[in-house]
Amino acid sequence: MATKTKEVLESKVKDSEIEDLTAPDNLKVPAKPALKPVVVPVDKPVVYPLDLPESEIRLRTPAVGQRASRPDGRLHGLGQTQYIDDMTFPHMIFAKILRSEHAHAKILSIDTSEAETMPGVLATLTGAEIPVNSFGPTLQDQPVLANEIVRHAGDGVAAVAALTEQQASDALSKIKVKYKPLPAVFDPLEAIKDDAPKVHAPRSNIYASKTIKKGDVEKALKKSDQVFHKQFKTQMVEHVPLEPHSSVAMWDANGRVTIYSSLGRITLGRDDLARTLGKPMNKIRLVGTIVGGNFGGKNEITTEPILAILSKKTGRPVKGTFTRGDEFISSTTRHPFVMDYTTGVKKDGQILGRKIRLVLDGGSYCSWTSTTLGKGGILAAGPYDIANLLVEAHAVYTNKTTTGAMRGFGAPQVCFAYESHMDDMAHALGIDPLEMRLRNAFNEGSVSPTGQLLQSVAIKESLQQAAERFGWKESTK
Repeated sequence: MATKTKEVLESKVKDSEIEDLTAPDNLKVPAKPALKPVVVPVDKPVVYPLDLPESEIRLRTPAVGQRASRPDGRLHGLGQTQYIDDMTFPHMIFAKILRSEHAHAKILSIDTSEAETMPGVLATLTGAEIPVNSFGPTLQDQPVLANEIVRHAGDGVAAVAALTEQQASDALSKIKVKYKPLPAVFDPLEAIKDDAPKVHAPRSNIYASKTIKKGDVEKALKKSDQVFHKQFKTQMVEHVPLEPHSSVAMWDANGRVTIYSSLGRITLGRDDLARTLGKPMNKIRLVGTIVGGNFGGKNEITTEPILAILSKKTGRPVKGTFTRGDEFISSTTRHPFVMDYTTGVKKDGQILGRKIRLVLDGGSYCSWTSTTLGKGGILAAGPYDIANLLVEAHAVYTNKTTTGAMRGFGAPQVCFAYESHMDDMAHALGIDPLEMRLRNAFNEGSVSPTGQLLQSVAIKESLQQAAERFGWKESTK
C-alpha cells in the first residue's frame, strides 16, 4: 500500500511544476465531520506505517531551504517515544533516597534496621558501603551518599530498594539518622571572610580563582573623565526539565552492570561510575536514553552508582526516578553571580579601563564551577575593545544546592551585568546606548582580553542592521 501511494505521489510531482507547492483547495477548508464514528475493534490495535511517502522534489533538491522532518518527530507526535521512566524490566524494583534534614551537620549514626523490616523492602544502602564514595567532573568532592558530613539539605544519606515506589518511600521514614548541626553559610560574600564557617573544613571556601590582566587599569581609571561603579547580582535557577533525573541499573551473570540513564555526557559518566563502583570500565555499560530535557542539568552522575549497588545486593533491576522535590533540592542549578564593575570613560563614551570582580556561589560542591568560572572571567568584559582590563573571579563554597552546568554557564550572568552597565553609563553621559556600543565594540583584528586575535568580526554591522530593522532611531526620538 505504501509503495503504491509513493508511485502515485511521484507521478503527480512529475506532471506539475516544482515551484507550485500550494495546497489544493480541498485541503484548505476544514474537513467535514464523519457521519458515523469510526469504531476500532479492541482486538485489532492501530498499526502506524513505518515508511512515509517521499516526494521526488525532496529527493533531488538540496536540503537547504527544504522542509525536513525530524527522525523522532513522528514518535513524539504520536506519544510513542519511550523515555526512561517508561522502561520496565522483569522483576524490576524501585529505589528512593533519604535526604539530609540540615544544611550543614556531622552524621553521628545511621540506623536502617527498622526500614529493612518494612513490607516490600529488599535492600538498604549507606555511604559506608560505596567502594569510592566521591565523584565530580572537576573535583571529586561530592559523596554519592554522605556518610560523615552533610553540606546542604539535598545531600542523600541513605537509600532503599523495594517492590514499589510507595513501599520505598514509606521505608525512608523508618531510617534513623543522628546529626550534630554545624554552623552554615549561605551568602558567598560572607563565605569569603576569614571567620566564615568552612564548608569543606579545613579548606578555604574559595576553591578556584581566575585572573585576567591587560594593560594598566589603575592608570587608565585615573586618566578617565568619569568612573562608574555598579554591583550586579543574579539568582539561582533550576533547569526544571519535564523529565526528572531517572536511571535503571542491572547486572548480568558475568559481573557486568548495564545502566540506562538520561545522562548527557555518557563517556564522562561511565568513567565516574567505574571509579565509584571500583570496577574496570569494560564492566560498565552505560546506555543513553532519549532525553526529556537536559539544559546542562544532566551532565554528571547522580543516582546511578546507588542504583547499581542496590541492584547488585538484590539481584534485580532497580529504577530510581527523582520527584520534582528531588529535582529542586538535589540536582544542580545555575550559578548565582555577584559582579562588581568599575569602568573609566572619556566624555565621548570611549572606555579607557575596566576592573571586574566576580564571586560565584558554587553551592556545596564543585561540579562544573571551574568551567563556569573560566567562561565567566573570559567573557566578563563583553564584546568591547578595552585596552586596560583586570578581571578577578572566585568560586566559593556555600551550604546551598550544588551549582553546575546550565546553558551557556558563566556567559548569561556576565552578559546581563556588562550590558546593564553600558546602558547606565550611556544614560549618565547623555549618549545614545547604541552609539555607546558602536564606539567601543570589537573591530576586525581586535585582541580579546586573553590575547586572541579576532577575525570575521561583524558586531558593529550586526548592531547597525538590527537597529535599522527595529527602527531604533525613530523609537528613541
